[in-house]
Amino acid sequence: MNISFIGGGVMAEAILRGILVKGIAAPKEVCIGEPVEARRRSLSKEHGVQTTADNREAARYGDLIVLAIKPQNLTEVMAELSGGLRKEQAVLSIIAGARMETLAGGLRHAAIVRVMPNTPAQIGAGMSLWLANRDVPPAYRGATASILRTLGEEMEVYDERYLDMATALSASGPAYVFLFLESLIDAGVYMGMSRDMARTLAIQTVLGSARLAQETGKHPAELRDMVTSPGGTTAEALRALEEGGFRATILRAVAAAYEKSKRLGEQK
Repeated sequence: MNISFIGGGVMAEAILRGILVKGIAAPKEVCIGEPVEARRRSLSKEHGVQTTADNREAARYGDLIVLAIKPQNLTEVMAELSGGLRKEQAVLSIIAGARMETLAGGLRHAAIVRVMPNTPAQIGAGMSLWLANRDVPPAYRGATASILRTLGEEMEVYDERYLDMATALSASGPAYVFLFLESLIDAGVYMGMSRDMARTLAIQTVLGSARLAQETGKHPAELRDMVTSPGGTTAEALRALEEGGFRATILRAVAAAYEKSKRLGEQK
């Protein structure tokens, strides 16, 4: 299967790397449309793929076309490609906020897959939700799942509203985790640790806790209780978090991101 990319940024390269490593496509079967010459040279040299500055040329090459551009460039790119895609091609979009209806109408093309990945996909530890409309053939659905598994975990959904929810929870989620991680590190420094020591302790604590939840399958509340001795230091810390509205603040933050994602989609 020939695969085209429209856009050669960080996430496009993460997908490209997974495709090549897992043998989903060979370098000669990939063409990337990228406007920046230095970036084209870098991708071609690093991965041995074809590159071009002409998005229409790139799109003609692929059976599956991956839209990996910034949302603000979508209108321009859709105008470039509109009406020029073959019926047997499918389009896979990772553009935040771009609704399937918007993509299908702007491209004048029926077969659309919409994906919401997150940044840990860059190291194969991502979470991607995806939705394919009924015009996407089974072969392309299978290819989508295979490609996304190279980035980490994938989950197919059948209602587009879950993509906005995923935008707020898993796509924006790393930023919440990084802020919490930064706060843990700062707390360590406040107590008197070196920043390097605090960073090592905090990162491994977050990483290990996530793995424990994943591998045991236990409810987070049960795992929290395992750490919390009656009248102990953890109980005191949790009391302070509850007084600060920790859980309610997280809920409000995710809900705010969800509402913003819906509004962005309505503006396309």
